[in-house]
Amino acid sequence: MARIELEHVDLTFRVRRERRIGLKDFLVKRLFLQSQNPIMEVRALQDINLRIDQGERVAFIGHNGAGKSTMLKLLAGIYQPTGGRRIVEGRVSSLFDLALGFEIEANGWENIAYRSYLQGETPTSVRAKKQAIAEFSELGDFLNMPVRYYSSGMMVRLAFSIATAIEPEILLVDEVLSVGDLAFQQKARERMREMMAKAHLLVVVSHDLDALPYICNRAVWMDHGRIRMMGTCAEVIAAYRSSVGQAAAA
Repeated sequence: MARIELEHVDLTFRVRRERRIGLKDFLVKRLFLQSQNPIMEVRALQDINLRIDQGERVAFIGHNGAGKSTMLKLLAGIYQPTGGRRIVEGRVSSLFDLALGFEIEANGWENIAYRSYLQGETPTSVRAKKQAIAEFSELGDFLNMPVRYYSSGMMVRLAFSIATAIEPEILLVDEVLSVGDLAFQQKARERMREMMAKAHLLVVVSHDLDALPYICNRAVWMDHGRIRMMGTCAEVIAAYRSSVGQAAAA
């Protein structure tokens, strides 16, 4: 049974205001001056309460920087909450940061294995899927070359082919459909539809407000790290559009 539950979850990052400084500058400022590069706290998520049960398809919407992608990474376990409780039951498969885990000196075949292992596959399961991944990527003999020589389009083809060769229970998706050329994008959309249909639970981040009601049955409007509204896709998207329109008019 797949489910996600967040109870009063906070996520705070501690970052320095400026980029790193050299050793000489550090010693001078450390010995003789008050710190010129203090640590600041960024409250990325604040008091998040949310439950998503098996069978649900949930969209996260909001302006850039609202906390949508940060939320996905917290659900995936990339970030751990600094406060509250996160419960995720079910195997999590995430489609964001597609190129994560590539070794640029290794060839395409080797990277199929490396990236698949990061997704929780085993040597046995990789062997069973390797040929299908290669065929979907349409890279042919290029798979025998180190990926450092790939174009950006070839890299994305391979990354998407590997990332979507999974059997998801909880599927987290963050704007990954604009991949490759037009013909490959059509294949990618069909693959995504198949994965979304198989997933026990789906969470999507997207700015395509027109498409979301056809994919999801609930929506969550994020605003400056907080949940501003939850409900059906139609009512939440309508409220969000109204707010954006009022802000633009003002």
